Amino acid sequence: MTADAWITLILLLGILGFLGFTKVAADLVFAGGLTLLLFLGVLKPQEALIGFANEGVATVGALYIVVTGLRETGGIAWLSRKLLGKPNSLINAQLKVMFPVALMSAFLNNTPVVAMLIPAVSDWSKKFSLAVSKLMIPLSYAAILGGTCTLIGTSTNLVVNGFLLRERPDEALGMFDLAWVGLPTMLISIAFIVIFSHWLLPDRRSVVSQLSNPKEYSIEMLVDAGGPLVGRSIEEAGLRHLQHLFLMEIERKGKIIAAVSPAEVLQEDDRLVFVGVVDSVIELQRIRGLSPATNQVFKLEAPRTSRVLIEAVVSHTSPLINTSIRENRFRSAYDAVVIAVARNGERIKQKIGDIILKAGDTLLLEAKPNFVEQHRNSNNFYLVSALQDSSPPRFNRIFIALSILIAMIIVVSFNLLSMLEASFLAALLMLVTRACSADVARRSIDWQVLIVIASAFGIGNALQLSGAAGVIAQSFTSLAGESAFGNLIIIYVVTALFSSVITNNAAAVLMFPIALSISQDLNVSVLPFAVAIMMAASASFATPIGYQTNLMVMGPGGYKFADYLKIGLPLNFLTALVALFIIPFVWKF
Repeated sequence: MTADAWITLILLLGILGFLGFTKVAADLVFAGGLTLLLFLGVLKPQEALIGFANEGVATVGALYIVVTGLRETGGIAWLSRKLLGKPNSLINAQLKVMFPVALMSAFLNNTPVVAMLIPAVSDWSKKFSLAVSKLMIPLSYAAILGGTCTLIGTSTNLVVNGFLLRERPDEALGMFDLAWVGLPTMLISIAFIVIFSHWLLPDRRSVVSQLSNPKEYSIEMLVDAGGPLVGRSIEEAGLRHLQHLFLMEIERKGKIIAAVSPAEVLQEDDRLVFVGVVDSVIELQRIRGLSPATNQVFKLEAPRTSRVLIEAVVSHTSPLINTSIRENRFRSAYDAVVIAVARNGERIKQKIGDIILKAGDTLLLEAKPNFVEQHRNSNNFYLVSALQDSSPPRFNRIFIALSILIAMIIVVSFNLLSMLEASFLAALLMLVTRACSADVARRSIDWQVLIVIASAFGIGNALQLSGAAGVIAQSFTSLAGESAFGNLIIIYVVTALFSSVITNNAAAVLMFPIALSISQDLNVSVLPFAVAIMMAASASFATPIGYQTNLMVMGPGGYKFADYLKIGLPLNFLTALVALFIIPFVWKF
């Protein structure tokens, strides 16, 4: 091997070592590795930066904005309710996530499917007190497995079939031919995940769920007249299983209903009294058909969608002390509305306007963002801080956002636009229709994920350009001798190995010419080898960089590099066994 090839391999091993055995952020590790390849002369600038100009990277960035538009309009909550429902157990929850995702990914690009469902699954896991780390990797893996079932399931399948059309047009695959191997592999793999994820996936929960005595707010919400919750029971309205939020009572036409039954049917203008932590109060604001009970909210000048939630602690010198919220004319004095109050873990049973404030009370306010700057140094408050992503949803645009998403998926499915064009157009429409604001859209983009994906492209490019990948592939394939099945195993293993460290499309492009050469030397069909490359390149579970959906769920699931190895390596081994058993029977040598 050349000096550049050795440098690339050593750096690659170093990157994997840093990811596996240190806590250094993945984006720093990958960007650092790419920088060294550039500095040592292995890559030229245009070769190193190829990932930053890659369509896939740009597409993922645009999809973050599309998903934000869904979240900001309440579309994510709607999808989660319609698609996921109520789980009876963790296993049931995993199946509710994996089967629909696998089905959709068989016919749709799995990147937007996963991007769309990450926030939905995250919210769903909080609502039903499930560890999100038990659901995010299954979400990604199901998307990968679904893509192996049809020719259009992944771009890798199309790339390899394109080679077949060019070299062996009579052996090209049909739409559902891959289902012979993809469907059994998918079913067995899902069974494996469901059975063994209890031991192989970490149990990581949000910080809020681990607090023994979190700060509790009292908050009142009104059921909107003519809204979607009227005539529905507490259970049907989704108010039964709100995490860290308790429905204390309902006030209806002057009467109090305590110990509320889940079968209680909501009526218009019902006043619901909740007690819960701040994250849960934010989620309560996102339920369509509920509004803060204080009519002061609707007297503020700024539209609700441009406001945020702010926490402010009443100081011991504040003129608010020993006065009720109604008496001190809080809205007029501060251009903000108190929607909830927390006091030393006590449950305050009065209506919001009747609460007499004390020093140390924490007020949850709805106000314009500039409230923080105006009152940060005020003697009236000890602490003033805005809560991230707390603006009330733009419910009036929910169907606009859903229509944009559906249109994006349709035009991509029928090849009317490329994934890049469709995602950019959808992101633009989300902004133009004000499904989300520009500021929120900017904050929604996960730059760490984009840097890792782009840097991984550059490092994979170094493996190919330096000749390291080709030398490794040729070395392995020479081990199988004249055995067709032995060569099939080697092709599968080497493709899977490359898919773990370079992109799956790059692995397929690298391995197909080698497979074609082997089939010609042995005078056998290239088709079994081509199917093996399709399966091995896509079924990449052992590293977060092996497939971009793995990387997309890394942050939301709170995963470390080692978490993927723990469940992904045995799953890689299992899918290899199933695929290598089936392929020779369906596609003869």
